[in-house]
Amino acid sequence: MNTLKTAALLTSLTLLMMFVGEYFGGQNGMVLAFALAAVMNFVSYFYSDKIALAMNRAQPTTREQLPRVYSLVEQLTYKQGLPMPKIYLLPTPSANAFATGRNPKHASVAVTAGILDLLDDEELEGVLAHELGHVRNRDILTSSIAATLAGAITMLAHMGRFAMMFGGYGGRDDRDRNGGGIGALFMLILAPIAAMLIQLAVSRSREYAADASAAQMTGDPHALARALQKIDASARRLPMDASPSTAHLFISAPRLRASDLAGLFSTHPPMEKRIQRLIGRESL
Repeated sequence: MNTLKTAALLTSLTLLMMFVGEYFGGQNGMVLAFALAAVMNFVSYFYSDKIALAMNRAQPTTREQLPRVYSLVEQLTYKQGLPMPKIYLLPTPSANAFATGRNPKHASVAVTAGILDLLDDEELEGVLAHELGHVRNRDILTSSIAATLAGAITMLAHMGRFAMMFGGYGGRDDRDRNGGGIGALFMLILAPIAAMLIQLAVSRSREYAADASAAQMTGDPHALARALQKIDASARRLPMDASPSTAHLFISAPRLRASDLAGLFSTHPPMEKRIQRLIGRESL
């Protein structure tokens, strides 16, 4: 069901992208938008992991450098029959982690220096199991493609602004001359919002699924709940500065709190709701 939901959401993004292209550029605009969607899917599929790691200054590590992380990940992957992912370290005191990769054979797990200092072994195991849950569920690829296409739709909407300024690119000229400019204005506003909401739907549902996978892997949902509570409290004191294009990958949304108005547009569900789903109440 989750796979079908993701496929439907990604298809909706592509169709929305084509609709925006057709609105402002007619048949040629629709073809261009479809080609752009195809390119974005290709780039996301093969290079999203490298882009995400580079943007967050992740450094490859060895077993000697992070024996604690390697030991926990090896135990988890052995139990689940998963390949051993590459391990990366983000040199920041903020507590966070993320996974990336197009499939389990090409996966990477990155942790911050801050999360290693903050969590005990059971809690860290819960976080690593959460990230491996994303890998096992193949969440990373779909959410990366959704984010990339959402950004492309926003870019098309900005291109539409210039189309309005210079008389359009040849799409629906008759309607534009009869007052279609108001419709174009709504398109400029609503298209990026629609794309963003679809992206958020993918990310939020995947976080709940990864939490559930982690609880199943470790057999200890309370350990992950403690970790999430600690990470949330730490983020309020020491927020992490990350690129919006990769914020959806992290276990905790950088610089966003669900209690704020900005939480409406967060790529993550409220931490209290995640904890409640794990242990039946919002806090320990």
